[in-house]
Amino acid sequence: MKNQTTITSVLLMSLSDDLKTIYVLFSIFLLIYLMTYLSNSLIILLVATCTHLHTPMYFFLGNLAFLDMSYSSVTAPRMLFNFKTQDWSISFPECIAQMFFIIYFGSSEVFLLTSMSYDRYIAICRPLHYSQVMSWGKCIQLVSLVWSSALIAPTIYTLFLKRLTFCGPNFIQNFFCDLPHLFQISCTDTTINVLLLAIAGNVICFITFAATFYSYLKIFSTVLKIRTSDGKRKAFSTCTSHLIVVFIFYVSITFIYFVPNTSNLLKLNQVVTVIYTLITPLLNPLIYSLRSKDLKAALQKTLHMHVPNPESRRGCT
Repeated sequence: MKNQTTITSVLLMSLSDDLKTIYVLFSIFLLIYLMTYLSNSLIILLVATCTHLHTPMYFFLGNLAFLDMSYSSVTAPRMLFNFKTQDWSISFPECIAQMFFIIYFGSSEVFLLTSMSYDRYIAICRPLHYSQVMSWGKCIQLVSLVWSSALIAPTIYTLFLKRLTFCGPNFIQNFFCDLPHLFQISCTDTTINVLLLAIAGNVICFITFAATFYSYLKIFSTVLKIRTSDGKRKAFSTCTSHLIVVFIFYVSITFIYFVPNTSNLLKLNQVVTVIYTLITPLLNPLIYSLRSKDLKAALQKTLHMHVPNPESRRGCT
């Protein structure tokens, strides 16, 4: 069945009806977006130019930074434009495109975080085989698989949208277009689409979460066998940042997609959505920067700051 779309635009939800509040939110979200873009760009620059950051862990981190920039750019600029013009409408093709890239970058992130947990598992549990298992060729292959396999879900979802008719109402209760909200404005049966979303989403989340959980189960088991407290601390420090990022990601995803969107939880869901789409892409580089001595040393070296730690004197080329 061909798509019989009769609506030409979708009306997004405004976060506030008060003009002063809108101006305040515009300023805050603009600052967050600029800081997100700057911080993630800086991480990509450091990883690319500093020789002592040319390791698999920072290679994955550079990809995560690019992913956070991309994900934030799918929603933030449009929302800022809506704040500025106070026009919360978006054309239907733009809405579909926004939905596609939100799912694509979200899928990419869950696959990339799983790959990063595997990297930490090899580094801690099989250190003697690390250089062989996580060679540059295999890292590139793994990241290529992450970016390409993430295309499958949004492509299938978009193709299955063609069987639906969208005839209104054209209002969705979110500040960006997401697949569940598109189902709500369809005037045809969405059972197959909802079932497909539930099956694919749960399978992806279960497999990636299980792989991440297994990796950290083995990591904790290995670390606990280390006799010295200093050795345990150093081992844990190499994966703490990633573990925090994974925790924030899965908690946000759970609230957005797996908690019923009832009237009592609507405001909470909106807050979590803002945190996940706007604040998390900013938190990720900050978490890694604050906990990584190598990254802080590279930043200080790049900014020509004096660093007493001898290891931080290794230059960036």
